[in-house]
Amino acid sequence: MEKSNEIFEKINSSALLVAYFSHAECNICKVLRPKVKELVSNYPDVDFLYIDIYENPVLRGQMLVFAVPTIIFFINGREVKRFNRHISIQDITELLNRISGE
Repeated sequence: MEKSNEIFEKINSSALLVAYFSHAECNICKVLRPKVKELVSNYPDVDFLYIDIYENPVLRGQMLVFAVPTIIFFINGREVKRFNRHISIQDITELLNRISGE
């Protein structure tokens, strides 16, 4: 389990980062996570971070994550886009293309 300050350090030190908030009992999350992780892996300049909300309840509160799955895009530590619950891979792909310049 990573501590909140370690996670914030990763977020702030990455030029482009996708943070995936989930928990083990979320069935939608189990299906979506590998798809998002694989998609992000096609963009070498984008970092991927998985955060279990039950293991990181303080971070969940700090980041205002009220539902899972939640995917937050960060550029230089600043949140630029958030997706909650009903998440489209196509929307994520389009955003990745825009922010990565591809």
